[in-house]
Amino acid sequence: MTKMNTIFKLLIVSLFCFQSLSAQYDILPIRQRAVVIDSVLNNRFTNLLPKLMDRTGFDMWILISREYNEDPILRTMLPANWINARRRTILVFYRNKEENTIERLAVARYNVGKNITSAWDKEKQPDQWKALVDIIKERNPNKIGLNYSLNFGIADGMVKTDYEAFMEVLPEAYKPKVTSAEKLGIAWIETRTEQEMELYKNLVKITHDIIAEAFSNKVIKPGITTSDDVEWFFMQKVSDLGLKTWFHPTVDIQRAGEELESHIVSFSNRPDKKIIQKGDLIHCDFGITYLRLNTDCQQHAYILKDNESAPPVFLQEAFKSGNKVQDILTANFKTGKTGNQILLASLAEGKAAGLQPSIYTHPLGLYGHSSGPTIGMWDAQGGVPVNGDYPLFENTVYAIELNNTVNLAEWNKNIRIMLEEAGFWGADGFSYVDGRQTSLLTIPRTN
Repeated sequence: MTKMNTIFKLLIVSLFCFQSLSAQYDILPIRQRAVVIDSVLNNRFTNLLPKLMDRTGFDMWILISREYNEDPILRTMLPANWINARRRTILVFYRNKEENTIERLAVARYNVGKNITSAWDKEKQPDQWKALVDIIKERNPNKIGLNYSLNFGIADGMVKTDYEAFMEVLPEAYKPKVTSAEKLGIAWIETRTEQEMELYKNLVKITHDIIAEAFSNKVIKPGITTSDDVEWFFMQKVSDLGLKTWFHPTVDIQRAGEELESHIVSFSNRPDKKIIQKGDLIHCDFGITYLRLNTDCQQHAYILKDNESAPPVFLQEAFKSGNKVQDILTANFKTGKTGNQILLASLAEGKAAGLQPSIYTHPLGLYGHSSGPTIGMWDAQGGVPVNGDYPLFENTVYAIELNNTVNLAEWNKNIRIMLEEAGFWGADGFSYVDGRQTSLLTIPRTN
């Protein structure tokens, strides 16, 4: 391990233990979060970005945004104390592979934090666009990347007006060198550093801990508490901890005597204010944002009846079938395989094993529904054009999201075991960032 990473780890450990907002969850105060965010950014700019530019063949990457209309990628590059871009913010990254250098420049009135240096003196050159052209001419790049993309929204952050203004001032000799930075942008968004993975472990643990609290008799009183109540507990808890969610949490109920709802109801039209009863199988979909990373997690709990000390065996077996689908999917991960290849192989293997799987796994990281290979969508189980054809790279994180439909003779109906956990793909293969749920939570707890 490098000296820098050792120092960073010591910083993280000390910060997580010092003046934490919540000793239970190990959440940093705002000021200390900024230290971590800027340290991570510096490492990404210094050590990761040159590798990604070399891999994708760009020696110049230009990002242009205006205040309150930020490019999604540029937003991830702003320092901790910048909430938004300022005026028109233009970032230029120039990679000289022969000299092994990377310049990080801002065609702006001021430095963009400590990582990107202002390269525009307005008194000497009043025109911001001409100042940008001067930088391009001085470096004479071979391949200039701009953030436009037909199929990957996060990589499509350059607006029409800025593109037209840029191309109008760009000398003719450089126009053939301009191309979509789609692959570079996706790589920047999807690739996690060693430092970020140390943070991610704690982030996912916090998510798991909050779910465990929500799915307990501290929150749920059978016959009284509604699914809506639990959803708002999630929201309030996150707010109290000084965190954010990137989507509104959902809680749904499956029980004997009620038919299994369609996928569209399961994912978007769940009935609210449904009272949780003993004997119910409940499920949540919950994720948080912290230190610019995101989680996305789905777990299940069973509400014990008065004469029960554990969930019925048939529910325990049903739950295990969801774990089997997870195992099949993650065993098909291989660097270079596309999302569609992983999807179709996993579905075929699951069905051959007698399962009824549905897989809709997505990249996870700087955004919840992030960029990278899409591995199925709930309404596209035959594969996803273009986004599903993107290959798997190492050092990437995924929301391993899927379900398995199980017929319960005891309930005379089908149920879905819907699971979602953060998983990491790296040089040593696949691993869950903070483990996964392998048995049903119970309310009340029995151990």
